[in-house]
Amino acid sequence: MTIVEVVLLSATDGSLRFRTVSAPLPAGPHPDDLALHLAGLSLCTPGATLHSTSWRYAAGSVVLTYAALPDPAPHNTSPLSPDRMVIGRAALAPSPPRVDADAVAAHAARHLALLASTDPIVANAAAAQPDLWDLLAKLPAGPAGALR
Repeated sequence: MTIVEVVLLSATDGSLRFRTVSAPLPAGPHPDDLALHLAGLSLCTPGATLHSTSWRYAAGSVVLTYAALPDPAPHNTSPLSPDRMVIGRAALAPSPPRVDADAVAAHAARHLALLASTDPIVANAAAAQPDLWDLLAKLPAGPAGALR
C-alpha cells in the first residue's frame, strides 16, 4: 500500500507551525493529485506550493511525503522544531527505525528552504507568501542528513 502524506505549513505569531494529513493512494490517480487534494490548495491560492520531499517505509506501507503551503485551514497545528532529525543506524541500514511527525515536518521545511534559493518556480511562489517564506528562509536549508 502507498500512503500520501502532506505536511501543511503555516505561520502564527512569527513561528512556523505544521499539521499533517494523509490518505491511502487509490489505484489510478497520481500521488501529486492526491497530495494537492489533501492540501486543499488551488491555482487561486496566492503562493501555493506543493513539493514532494521524501518517502519512507512504515507499517507495511510506503509513505510519500509532500510539503505544502500555505495551510488553508491552520487548525490543530504543532510548532515546527527545525532541528529535529532522525538518521539510520548504519551505512548499510539507511532507514531510521522510527520517524516521528516532528522530524518529517522539519525535513520538509528545510527542503523548501533549500528550494527557495535553488528553484526559480518555488522562489516565485515564495514572493506571494513573504510572512511564511521569511520564516522558512531562516532555517538551515539542506537535504536529509545535512545538519549536525
